[in-house]
Formats: sequence, structure tokens, C-alpha cells
Amino acid sequence: MKKDRIVSVDIFRGATILLMVLVNTPGTWSNVYGPFLHADWHGYTPTDLVFPFFLFIVGTSIAFSYKNRTVDAKAYKKIAIRALKLIALGLFLGAFLIHYPFFKNFKDIRFPGVLQRIGVVFFLTAILFINLSWKKLIWVTAVLLIGYWLLMTFVPVEGVASTLERAPNNLANWIDVKVFGTHNYKADYDPEGLLSTVPAIASSLLGVFTGLILTAKQEKKATILMGIGGSFLIIGHMWDLVFPINKALWTSSFVLVTAGWANLILALIYYLTDVKKIEFGSIFRYAGANAIVIYFLSSFISKVMGQIQVGDTSLHGWLFQKVYVHDFLALETSSLLYGLSVVLFYSLVGYILYQKKIFIKV
Repeated sequence: MKKDRIVSVDIFRGATILLMVLVNTPGTWSNVYGPFLHADWHGYTPTDLVFPFFLFIVGTSIAFSYKNRTVDAKAYKKIAIRALKLIALGLFLGAFLIHYPFFKNFKDIRFPGVLQRIGVVFFLTAILFINLSWKKLIWVTAVLLIGYWLLMTFVPVEGVASTLERAPNNLANWIDVKVFGTHNYKADYDPEGLLSTVPAIASSLLGVFTGLILTAKQEKKATILMGIGGSFLIIGHMWDLVFPINKALWTSSFVLVTAGWANLILALIYYLTDVKKIEFGSIFRYAGANAIVIYFLSSFISKVMGQIQVGDTSLHGWLFQKVYVHDFLALETSSLLYGLSVVLFYSLVGYILYQKKIFIKV
């Protein structure tokens, strides 16, 4: 590790990616404890914090990686190639089959997705960061959040007043259906859809500001981050009264609330590790060093295990039933234990890669 590396950011990134693995791989989706499920629509659970946390830390990392703000063809090419790799990996995950013809029918392939959103958000955030001052970035963030609120609230859909409910006259959902058609996650919407990616950029930009604070020379950085985090939480929950907190729509209130929690948690980790020099969370640092690789592997292997048939179930289902389901355990507990085992496995993968100094940059 470089001497000037901020340990708390590595821990935060690794913990976030392992949480993503945990909530994505329960033993069975039929029996999952509430906190490990997304909110049905409005509102949020701990699981709803995971993806915005990752976009937030993407922004923080951009502030570190591009702090020289070099603007030339080489920089643009590097940013574009990385974004395209992320998008390509996401499309591959959505299309791959283990049997002939090895890819889904074109009409069934989902175009949006987690990696696709990370790629798009990374690209636009990085371009904005190397070209604009932090003051201009504040204005851009405000325009994105307020503009999205106005669009979603006041723009009618085919002559009908827009709604924030899951309905045909929800502007974000309507755009996804019109643009992507059958290529959405659901027939009527996609949680990583087109219009909702606009405020997701703001999630990453808020991470940029945190990165700038962490790399600045001022004192009491943890206190500053705590203050910012608390302010975001208050404003976000107040905004919730007129623009409900909603992950599927990635509402502006959702952006502020999740960024608020991210700043508070990161501030605590920063205080303990970078200020007090208390060593903990190494396993998260190992995972964070190859975060995208671990996420991709976990998603790919989970998909493969779900497609391999064992009797009348999948390899995933067979393993869960044979190893984790017992009469003395609630099914929710068995399901959680399966997910924790998966997390333990990828933590080990992260540790091995780290010890062998293998850092795969996507």
C-alpha cells in the first residue's frame, strides 16, 4: 500500500462490494430477512444503501485518481475505455447462457444493469471532474438533483399528469419502456434505467466532494464529513415529503440520504483508521483492491450455478438444500448463512489476489 493511501476509503469500498455480494446471493429469494431486501417502492432498507455507496466511492476514487485534472486525448481515451469495459461486462452478464446458443435471444437481453450504470456514471463524472472546478461541480450537482425532481414531478406523460408510483405515467418508467422495450429488468421499468441515471451521476459527484475533502490539507476532516453527512440526511428526509426516497427511481431525496449515510460511515472509519491509526478491516481492503472483479465473478458464478440442473433444481438450489437447510434453522437463517458463505469465499479470493499483488484494473 502506498504510504499516502487513505485506508478508510479502501475499507469502505471493500465492505460495500462484499455487501453487494451478500444481498445478491441469498440461499433462496423466497426466504430473506427484511433488511436484506430492497424496499418494495418508496422508502429504503439497508440493502438500498449498497449500490449508491459504490457510486459514491467511485466519485471519491475519481478525486484521487484524476487530481491533476489532466485534460488531453490520452486522459479521455483512458476514461472511455474503462467505461466501455464496464458496460461490456454488464451486457455479457445479462446475456450469457451456459448452454447453446450461449446467449439469450436478442429481445430478452437486458440493456441497463449495475455494471452498465457504473460505467456510464464513471465516464460522465470523470469527464466533469477533469474539466470543471469544484464550485462549478456543485452547481452541476444541484442542477441534476433539482432538474430531475422537476422533470419527474411536473412533466406530463402523453397528456397525463406524471406520477411517482409504479405506473405507465411515471416519466422515468415510460422513457425506459419507450427506449428499451423488452430489454428492461421488468416489463414496466428498470431500476437502472435511462433517466434515473441522471441523479446517479450526482451520487458520484457527492463522492467527488468527499474525496476532495480527504485529500485537502485542512484539519478535522472526520468532523467535516460528519457535518456534511448529517446535513444531507436532514435535507434528504425533508425532500422525501414531496419527492419520496426511492431507489428504483433514484430520486433526489434518495441521493442525499444515501450520500449522507456514506459520509457518516466513511467519517467514522476515517477517524478510527487514518486518524487514530487503529488497524482493522483488512479483509475489506483486500476485497476493495479488486472490487469490480469480485463483483463480476460473484455475479457470473451465481448465474452459472443457477443454470446448471441437478435433478429438478439448480446446482445453487441443490447446494442450499443439502448443506444449509436444517429443521433447527429458520429458512431465513439458512438463506443468510448461504449468503455469508459466499461472502467468505470471495473475501478469500480478495485476500489471495492481494497477497499475490494481483490487481486487475477494469
